[in-house]
Amino acid sequence: MVIMDDYIGRLRSGSLKLYALEKELPPRDAVRVRRAYIEGETGVTLDAVGSFTIGIDRVVRRNIENMIGAVQVPLGVAGPLRVKGEYATGSYYLPLATTEGALVASVNRGCALVTRAGGADVRILRDGMTRAPVFAARDIVHAHETVTWVEEHEEEIREAAESTTSHGRLSDVVPFVAGTSVFVRLEFDTKDAMGMNMVTIASQHVGELIERETGARLVALSGNMCTDKKPAAINLVRGRGKTVVAGVKLDDGLIGDLLKTDAETLASVNERKNLVGSARAASFGFNAHAANVVAAMFIACGQDAAHVVEGSTCITTVERVDGGAYVAVTLPSLPVGTVGGGTGVDTQRDCLELLGVYGGGDPPGTHARALAEIVAAGVLAGELSLLGALAAQHLARAHRQLGRG
Repeated sequence: MVIMDDYIGRLRSGSLKLYALEKELPPRDAVRVRRAYIEGETGVTLDAVGSFTIGIDRVVRRNIENMIGAVQVPLGVAGPLRVKGEYATGSYYLPLATTEGALVASVNRGCALVTRAGGADVRILRDGMTRAPVFAARDIVHAHETVTWVEEHEEEIREAAESTTSHGRLSDVVPFVAGTSVFVRLEFDTKDAMGMNMVTIASQHVGELIERETGARLVALSGNMCTDKKPAAINLVRGRGKTVVAGVKLDDGLIGDLLKTDAETLASVNERKNLVGSARAASFGFNAHAANVVAAMFIACGQDAAHVVEGSTCITTVERVDGGAYVAVTLPSLPVGTVGGGTGVDTQRDCLELLGVYGGGDPPGTHARALAEIVAAGVLAGELSLLGALAAQHLARAHRQLGRG
């Protein structure tokens, strides 16, 4: 352990920085030295953190800095869930990574209900990842002139954006003004990538073009009109990532058999909880617990977990129809991808392969859209199960029995 002591000594003296270990050591040795240094500095043993199966050569180059190990999240499956989408068709076992007891069991019950009802119909209404640079104009007249230039030169803007990528396509350009601030919301079709890196690079070129041609100063590449990883009405209204809807018709017999309630009560709970309650709270999420399913699948499948913020802006509807109820979920903003980011981490890749959507689709974009459809169907299953538990007054009992809370 002379080498270990030597590196730790250099870290303590400041002659070697934590982030620089990979420049001198193979990734696994660098992680081991860094972990040992942190253990010595904090007095905490990190044996569990240091025990992992993922290959780290790629991870330390693309996914994380100053790595000391890995945090493991229990992974369960719910299903099979029958999905009838345009890109995902068949029965799927949903990988759910969570530490919340009862969640997988609840989604599993919803999957059984949806599957017995014939499956979830799923459709993607819109597909576009956004970035919105902000510019400073001299005055409101200049701001208006800048907007006019943007509106009249969309083709030039498209050429600038698409010159940076062989995959992405600019699909929409929408300007906004607040005083002397001009925001240009750019929307891209990013195929199978979630696409934030792609649209950021493309938006830089667009921003420089607008600055050069209009004289409006490019202040920031992201002006928060995107809106990325924050609750925002613009994402609820215009969408970001995939805008997905999933629905299923349940007959009275199924509702009574599996949910132990009836269609009238189910619709009433949804109206008063998800619609009226959310409106009274001024919530952007009109649902029971969509974020639970989105988060569990995002973690399992290597998605950016911070995008659960957008994924939670789901609207759940329950309509009383002849002989039962029609239940649907609308997810206006679901940013997902099957290439890039965390999708290449070994364990996350396994989960994407479990769903048959790892990597680029043929044609491009089909795998990411299939993943979005599967996630939406999973959210539908989760919503149905929780609404049923609430309608039947079974929620507290499930918490006690399955260890949640």
